[in-house]
Amino acid sequence: MKPWQQKLLREIPPVNTVLDAPAAVQLLQQHDRELVVQAVNAALADLRSQVTAAADESDLSRLDLTPDALARSAAAQLDLRLQPRLRRVINATGVVLHTNMGRSPLADEAVAQIARVAERYNNLELDITTGERGSRYAHVEELLCRLTGAEAAMVVNNNAAAVLLMLSALCSSREVLVSRGELVEIGGSFRVPDVMEQGGARLVEVGTTNKTHPADYVRAIRPETGALLKVHTSNFKLIGFTEDVPVAELATIAHEHGLPCLVDWGSGVMVDLAQFGIPHEATMPELIRDGADLVTFSGDKLLGAPQGGFIVGKRELVERCRKHPLTRALRVDKLTLAGIEATLKLYLEPAKAIQSIPTLRMLSLSRAQLTPVADDLAHRLNEALIGTGLTAHTIDGFSQAGGGSLPGVDLPTRLVAIAMAAPHAVERRLREQDPPVMVRVSGGQILFDPRTLWPEELDLTVSALRRAVV
Repeated sequence: MKPWQQKLLREIPPVNTVLDAPAAVQLLQQHDRELVVQAVNAALADLRSQVTAAADESDLSRLDLTPDALARSAAAQLDLRLQPRLRRVINATGVVLHTNMGRSPLADEAVAQIARVAERYNNLELDITTGERGSRYAHVEELLCRLTGAEAAMVVNNNAAAVLLMLSALCSSREVLVSRGELVEIGGSFRVPDVMEQGGARLVEVGTTNKTHPADYVRAIRPETGALLKVHTSNFKLIGFTEDVPVAELATIAHEHGLPCLVDWGSGVMVDLAQFGIPHEATMPELIRDGADLVTFSGDKLLGAPQGGFIVGKRELVERCRKHPLTRALRVDKLTLAGIEATLKLYLEPAKAIQSIPTLRMLSLSRAQLTPVADDLAHRLNEALIGTGLTAHTIDGFSQAGGGSLPGVDLPTRLVAIAMAAPHAVERRLREQDPPVMVRVSGGQILFDPRTLWPEELDLTVSALRRAVV
């Protein structure tokens, strides 16, 4: 170690001296002493690291070793430590259901209901009429049945759990027939064959990767067969020389052989997306009408609700799932149920649901509707970029539904693009803002997609970019 480094290290004040500084005294009035001492120690350790890592004395010319400066550094350390790890993010990527960013944002009505239930006691498992213990599923079952046409319904903590519970309750030690083209793997390496094995079912593959015919199922049915399972290819699309068996036809085959037709339809779409110019995706009511005996689907995808796994269908089969020992391990809590109930009630008025549920509203936006927002954002960004040599302009592009929903579907949008020499460095600095701003980088450009921005987030986005390019 060089003499000048040793000299600087000796000049660093001790912890007690820093604690006597005005900034530290104020900090001690706001926080527990142990937390403040830990923050001061962290600030001093950081300072020592800077000194020992410096190559030249001039590198430390701006170093402030006064106790008050170190106390302010400790305050910054403490603020960082106390900052929530799970926090708000501005999504300017245009990916509507971004798994890494929490998938579906909730409607105002759902957020308000969650807050009301969270702040006081509630009737989670209390039957108000009798004063006796009730069922937590009662809060959403009637709504689910009315919206889907099912006889009964229940909710667990996600769709993977719903599929696991369904197979465990109905198909343990039995064979389940699945098309080879539907043996999907979704995020987190969740594979249909693996969850079937975990549920105690024995997988029997039928058909080929690209073509499965009704006769393939019929030939594979044996006394050991427990069910026919249809799986939605949520994150990929087979195109070209392909064919599969629709749910209505699969249900007919199953019922002719005294078997249940089970459907894993993870996306959970409840309204016809064709009205937005999106290819038709079978809705939950359609699947029930087509004869599916049980349908499972997600809450936080196209439904626009909190994370949950729904099981809807025939009463006798739902009851078998409800009574299975796994149900308690997979059950949802009061806050999830509160958000789900509020979201489902919006679907009683479909037009209101499309406007109130953020996921549906964002999916419904056309390029023409997004163009004025993109123009406005570009104008604001250009005002913020004066003197930087950078310019924002609008271009045509495409958004994605994301979240394992609507694979292969491009949503026409209008992007705001900024060409720059080091776009990845600016993208990193945007992520470091509070709140972080997530963007796309492509072709040497930073891209902002207004589809996934709220009006009040435009100014925040502009301010974040201004700081990121300075």
